[in-house]
Amino acid sequence: MLGADLEWFTTLAETENVSVAADRLHLAQPTLSRMLARLERRLGVPLFDRHGKRIRLNDYGRLYYEHARRARAELRAGEQAVADRVNPAKGVVRLSFLHSFGSGLAPQLIGEFRRSSGRIDFTLFQGAAEVITRQVLDGEADLGLVSPRPSEPGIGWHTLLNQRLALAVPADHRLAGQRQIRLAELAETEFIAMHPGFGMRRLFDELCAAAGIRPRIAFESSDLVTVCGLVAAGLGVGLVPVEESMPPGIAVVPLADAGASRDVGLIWSAAATPSEAVRRFRDFAAEWATRRHAW
Repeated sequence: MLGADLEWFTTLAETENVSVAADRLHLAQPTLSRMLARLERRLGVPLFDRHGKRIRLNDYGRLYYEHARRARAELRAGEQAVADRVNPAKGVVRLSFLHSFGSGLAPQLIGEFRRSSGRIDFTLFQGAAEVITRQVLDGEADLGLVSPRPSEPGIGWHTLLNQRLALAVPADHRLAGQRQIRLAELAETEFIAMHPGFGMRRLFDELCAAAGIRPRIAFESSDLVTVCGLVAAGLGVGLVPVEESMPPGIAVVPLADAGASRDVGLIWSAAATPSEAVRRFRDFAAEWATRRHAW
């Protein structure tokens, strides 16, 4: 299977939609359909189940896709290796990170690195921890900044920092001013939580389970800034890292629960061969974490 074939098939497999895949590939739909038909004839099996205009990968298709995805990642790694050999001073790092890292950690790391790295460029993406982990495993991102540590196999991890967790409450809330609090005391309180799939939601669910409470969730959001805004409006309380800057109208009460902290780290695919630019940024982040812990 040639590189061009890998691109169209993996795109079709990931979208499971001929029209969407054709648009992304800048192909006519009939052309893409003929390419798929030729591939299926060569393999001797259908790769998709057809349901009218909808298609879904079948068992043969999923098996073939896993090999095609890995082959595509290897080809891209080979292209990057050649580019690094031609011009080692230039490169691109595809970095994905949580929305909450967009105002502090990610810009800080990139800024400090760029000041000493020359012409290395960055492509940035923000999303939920689960999405970022899948991007890294699928070869769509080189590195990810996430919290907590993913449980999926095949992921490399380096801890950059640890943040204590706290309860964000309205400034005039009865709990404002307390030195600390336990989640077990908040069984009847309404919470503002992140959507499922986000790292802070996973930590929140784990802490509530350990405290023996079933939280009453009033609102869900995909952004800590929005969580804090809803808290400031008096619509509930929320779980936040102590180190994050809070908007006006919010008080922060540290949690006394065991394990009320989050590790923040850098992830990468253990199976991927990093480009020179990616390796340099990963090494820099590890050195940055070591310097920070030494302060």
